[in-house]
Order: sequence, then structure tokens, then C-alpha cells
Amino acid sequence: MSEKINRRSFMKRSAALGVTSVLSSSILPAYVIGNKPLDISVVQGDNYEKNTIKAVENLGGMEKFLPQNSKVAILANPQRNNPGAYTKPEVLKAVIKMCKQAGAIEICCISWLPEKNWVSTGLKKVIDEQGTELKITDRKNEELFKPVSVPKGKELKEARIVNTFFDYDIFINIPITKDHAGNKFTGTMKNLMGLNSPANNRTFHKKDWATNPANIAFLDQCIADLNTIFKPDLCIVDATEFIITNGPFGPGELFKPKKVVAGVDRVAIDAYCSTLWGLNPKDILMIKNAYDHGIGEINLSNVKINEAVI
Repeated sequence: MSEKINRRSFMKRSAALGVTSVLSSSILPAYVIGNKPLDISVVQGDNYEKNTIKAVENLGGMEKFLPQNSKVAILANPQRNNPGAYTKPEVLKAVIKMCKQAGAIEICCISWLPEKNWVSTGLKKVIDEQGTELKITDRKNEELFKPVSVPKGKELKEARIVNTFFDYDIFINIPITKDHAGNKFTGTMKNLMGLNSPANNRTFHKKDWATNPANIAFLDQCIADLNTIFKPDLCIVDATEFIITNGPFGPGELFKPKKVVAGVDRVAIDAYCSTLWGLNPKDILMIKNAYDHGIGEINLSNVKINEAVI
């Protein structure tokens, strides 16, 4: 496994090298159940908190990702309180509990979405009950976002990342997978727009971004480019119930696979999640473009997936 360094030293070291991340799939950690290496852990069941815990346990446990005395930043998705449009509170609760048990000294959900979103989705209640923090950045104050170059970007050349991100050692990404009006899919990679300033995110969206194929392609490329400057330590996807129409806000048609999906390879995870409602990952330009960037594996035949039912 690659050396653990905090977000600030990671960016300083990367800047000195003239890059902002090292994302070759060759450094992605492999986990073993029996004699088989495991890339993705999927757990299905009615208890979403237990699904989440079991999915991470099947990867080797939270201790594999989180050294003792780590400071952990969590990115959930409280975008709307319509059913199937936000990360379930049960999933967040399980992640926080596992981080505590693994010896984290600080756990914080970071966001630029307003507190009302966290309250209406039930996520704020979990944060309060678990004694953790919620740090919300003023989305209108660009001084609170750090400019970060995107050397590998084909369309996106600079991002603006929320300053609080750089205060933590470990980054856990816990999106919900769901429909999107433009590229038809939201998952681990698109969720990282939640770290980028809204003003910068708006540059991803050209006129008619939801209907014009060229502008949809531009959006997809910008998201893939953004992902070249991040390497989440762990991704845990809420695929318990989600909208498959009228995304990303809803309300929409609700699909309920009752699954939690965990792993490190964002491309493989998003590829898997896209198949849950019949999409072909190679038809989602964001996923294909991220694969072309070398972020991860798009061909699920090359991915070791463990699926369990509890």
C-alpha cells in the first residue's frame, strides 16, 4: 500500500513533483478473502447499517484504510431530501462508528451545501448523535477554496477545493449512486464535485448541458479530470435505494437493490453501480474518460467482486 500522508503534505509533495496525485491502478491496494484478491465488496440486506459494516469488513476492516490517530474527512451527499437522492443516515452512521473503532481522533463531514440539507436528510442528526463534526464552507466565499492545478486535465485545468479538505489525513467518499440529468449517472467520481467550489463546478455546465451531446461530453470530461487530483482512501456507495429518473435531485422512480458497495477503485465501483439499473459503463463517458486517465478499471471481468447477502 502506498505511504499515508495527510492532504496538506500530499499536495505540497505533489506540487514539488509538478503533479497533483499518483493514481495508477497498480498502486491500488488489494484485499484478500480466502485466496482471492478483492477489489469491490457488495453487501445486500434490509439493514443498511449492517450492510455498510459488513462491506468494509469483507475488505479487511476499516483498520486497513485508517491508521490509529487519524483525522478523517467524510464526503456524503445531502443534495436533496427526496427519497433516493441522498446518502442514507444509516450508511453514514456505520462509517463514523467504524472510524471511531479504528482509532480516529477526529471525524468530520465537510461540505459547502447548507446545513438545512443535512438536517432535512437526517444526516445532521447522525453527526450530532455520534459526537462528530460538520464543517460547512461558505459557498459564496471563493477565498475559502484552494486553487489546485489539474495537470492531466483535458478540459479542466484548475479546480478550487474546499480548504477544510487539507486539514485531514484520511478521506472517505460516501456517495449515493443515482440518475443524473446530463450524463445519466452519479457515483463516486461525480460526488467529488462536492469538494470543488460551486463557482468552478458551474464551468463544467455549458448551455444545454443536459441535452446537447457535446456539452454532456464536456461535463463528463471535467468530472474525470477533477478525479485525477484526488485519491480517496475508501469509497462506500449507498446503492440501497436510489432514483433512476429525474436525477440528481428527484423526486423520481425509486429502485431498491438494498446494496452497499465498498472499495478503492472509483472507476470499477462506478462501472459496477451503473449496471445495477441496466446501464453499460462504457456508455457513460465520465467512467470511460476516467479509465482513459488511468484512474481505475472499467472492465468488470477484470475486477474481483464479492457479493454477500445478510
